[in-house]
Amino acid sequence: MAETSDLRVRALDPLPAPREMRTRLPLGTTRSDLVTTSRREVRDVLRGEDDRLVVIVGPCSVHDPAAALDYARRLAPLARELAEDLVVVMRVYFEKPRTTVGWKGLINDPHLDGSHDVHHGLHLAREVLLGVLDAGVPAACEFLEPTSPQYIADAVTWGAIGARNAESQVHRQLASGLSMPVGFKNATDGDVQIAVDGCITAASEHTFFGADAEGRAAAVETAGNPDCHVILRGGRGGPNYGAADVAAALDVARTSGLGGPVEAGLVVDASHGNSGKDHVRQAEVVREIAARLAEGEQGITGLMLESFLEAGAQKPAPLDQLVYGQSVTDKCMDWGTTAELLAVLAAAVRTRREA
Repeated sequence: MAETSDLRVRALDPLPAPREMRTRLPLGTTRSDLVTTSRREVRDVLRGEDDRLVVIVGPCSVHDPAAALDYARRLAPLARELAEDLVVVMRVYFEKPRTTVGWKGLINDPHLDGSHDVHHGLHLAREVLLGVLDAGVPAACEFLEPTSPQYIADAVTWGAIGARNAESQVHRQLASGLSMPVGFKNATDGDVQIAVDGCITAASEHTFFGADAEGRAAAVETAGNPDCHVILRGGRGGPNYGAADVAAALDVARTSGLGGPVEAGLVVDASHGNSGKDHVRQAEVVREIAARLAEGEQGITGLMLESFLEAGAQKPAPLDQLVYGQSVTDKCMDWGTTAELLAVLAAAVRTRREA
């Protein structure tokens, strides 16, 4: 009989069970307390119950664990210093959606050489997350593969569904079962309704195909996630971080009937379409938003910043061929600029509060 299945599959390489990896690299009490506390703080800000600003800041993607932990150790004391005004969460992204092809992130290709050592990538990703938490900083991740959260989500404070996946039923169902607040980005063409629809869908109960903690195929039943919200990231038509854009997006969000974070405010991504992926322009966008906050503008509950140790970006390559602390995906602001902007944002929140 002729073969009819897996004709284009080269290999099936079984992964360790999620429970096995979590047992080998346990979260532990101190880290668990940080995740729990920071999730609550983020949720309160997004719901408008805390007048601080959530700031998701860090590399576009993690490619060098040492540099990522270096960044976390620099961020930690600054986050503590500004904690009365900002809830700072480090961007620790391991999965990169691609428009066509390219490096897919640390989990998929940890050696940056096309060897796709996913076993090592998963282990490394969890180690990095635990290290970031040990530095005292909560972590944010974009979720792309529907199975990967089983390995790392217990260590994550805030999650994102990217612009290319906001309309995906698989990702909306996934978000419905995640234990942290999740932001849906507007579509790549700038459509905000798609992100709002994502929030509506993720707030509902679902049953879908997934995997359990033992790695077995399972029918997953979820209760729905009430802490989803919209992220404005610009689009092909240009930026959408202006005051009129924010007001218009909030009008769309408030038709959802969900209440909570989706209607209380929006998170603005200062990178991507809002800055043309230009790290110099990104800093200008942050300053513009800070000035508006200081003048009393409401409706922005969070900001996303792409930032690393060194400014700009380089092409992916094995670590020994790369500039230390520089992005291998989107261009990032350098550490000095980032520290300055975080202080500017904190000052803007104080001014708004005192007005």
